[in-house]
Amino acid sequence: MKKISALLILLLLCLVALPTLAENEPALLSEYWTEDSAAAESLNAYLLAVTDEASPDYIPVPDRIAVFDLDGTLMCETYPFCFEYMVFADYALNSGSNTITDEVRAVAQEIMDAAGGDKPSGMSTRQAAAGAIAYRGMTMEELAEMVCAFKDSEAMGFSGLKRGEAYYKPMLELFDKLLENKFTVYIVTATERNIVREVIRGTLNIPPAHVIGTEYGYAATSQGETADADYTFQPADQIVFDGSYDGENAKTSKVDAIVREIGQQPVLAFGNSSGDLAMEIYTISNNPYRSAAYMVVADDEEREYGSADGAAEKKASYESMGIGVISMRDDFATIYGGGVQKTGIVQAVKAPAEEEAPAVTEPIPAAEETEETGSLQYVMYLGTNDKDTDKPVFTQAEAMENARAVLIRHFGGYTIQEAHGGWIGDDGMVYQEYTLVIYLSDTTEDQVHAVADELISLFNQSSILIQATPTKTEFYSTN
Repeated sequence: MKKISALLILLLLCLVALPTLAENEPALLSEYWTEDSAAAESLNAYLLAVTDEASPDYIPVPDRIAVFDLDGTLMCETYPFCFEYMVFADYALNSGSNTITDEVRAVAQEIMDAAGGDKPSGMSTRQAAAGAIAYRGMTMEELAEMVCAFKDSEAMGFSGLKRGEAYYKPMLELFDKLLENKFTVYIVTATERNIVREVIRGTLNIPPAHVIGTEYGYAATSQGETADADYTFQPADQIVFDGSYDGENAKTSKVDAIVREIGQQPVLAFGNSSGDLAMEIYTISNNPYRSAAYMVVADDEEREYGSADGAAEKKASYESMGIGVISMRDDFATIYGGGVQKTGIVQAVKAPAEEEAPAVTEPIPAAEETEETGSLQYVMYLGTNDKDTDKPVFTQAEAMENARAVLIRHFGGYTIQEAHGGWIGDDGMVYQEYTLVIYLSDTTEDQVHAVADELISLFNQSSILIQATPTKTEFYSTN
């Protein structure tokens, strides 16, 4: 009996001392990735190698550093632009704050006018500088309150999705698996860091100190013009934004920030654009550990507002630099999870189909101007999406330029404006389109139809909506 008891005790001690199989196995990707995902396979192989103490690629826990960009890497940036742009535009156009100058308001309006089109050139720098001015005098708590409210708004271009929920499910799974595998994870972004801290609250389980981003200047409320080095913070003081901005945290600025704030070379990096490339190259260059970098490619046109055009070239370019590719189309089994649907193309107003146009029972007469009757003003609504593909025929700038060129050949004068709107299609989806509104006076129906024929052909439209309204025209002058 004594021998049996001793053996039982020894067996129990062994069972307690040995780690379970689950404790030895790294957490791997599976839930939100396609079964044949090359990216998930590559990432899982990496995790298996660097967490196995018997592997030559083993990385000690203190050196497991991973860095992620935010917009377009972890979070949607196509509704219609990144979170930071949209929360700024909403605040600048709707808050009524006395910090909103004409210049700040103009930048916000430019963002809204470009909704659904290409991001205006140089907008990142202009928006960041305008944001610094707009938020001047705001405490961090007030900023957090503003961001939190905007997170609860509906994401444009999708149904069943709020802005604060617009994270890519597969990338969230990756983020969480890295934490489970004892990686220290940082966000390194061009978005202002205090905005990001509130955006990720409740979703990404990292401390605020692990958010690195663009920074606005700070000041104490009673500091006045005194320099930081000459002022002592007082009990009644609060820290507020001072309206200054020292530059965007993008490209090599991200590398500088990693060196300054982390002090270690990462072994994993994730991005989605040229602004992240320096960070990725830094991560995989001359690293003492097995390292890897990946770019998320927005090539899904069915579930997201990506583009397959040029995706193959991007992938080849990244892979030639030793950077892996995560394809939204090929690697993501889902993007935002069940219940979320893309609602349509994010462009401004589509001209109604021919059968939906207001019925005109009699031809519109080409009325001559008289003192009694005045004249007719014609208004044309020109859609810019191709009727066959429902995608823009030209960029917005090209659409405006081409329309002007046609109009000036037909008329001595015209007025043209941009419009934004949308409609519900027969499939129940919400569609939107960039539209040009053209005003014509002192002309005839035949002349209007002639220019409409040319525009329909040039922009590949099924029809153009034309309205004619009696009006009286006067060129008024005090001379």
